[in-house]
Amino acid sequence: METKYTIKIFWSLEDEGFIAIVEELRGCSAFGETYEEALHEVKVAMDLWLESAQEHGDTLPEPKVTKIPA
Repeated sequence: METKYTIKIFWSLEDEGFIAIVEELRGCSAFGETYEEALHEVKVAMDLWLESAQEHGDTLPEPKVTKIPA
């Protein structure tokens, strides 16, 4: 599923790995030992989150729009 949601990835000292979150999708997050693994896992989680929302007839959140200064 192609989406345009905001993914943030950061290092967690407590978990000793990378945490990835999708800002617009409440509770959608994933863990990875590497940055790439966290990104892959959060994409899987995002697809499942969106699939579940659609199956339940929930309205999907709009992606955030971020403008990059020229």
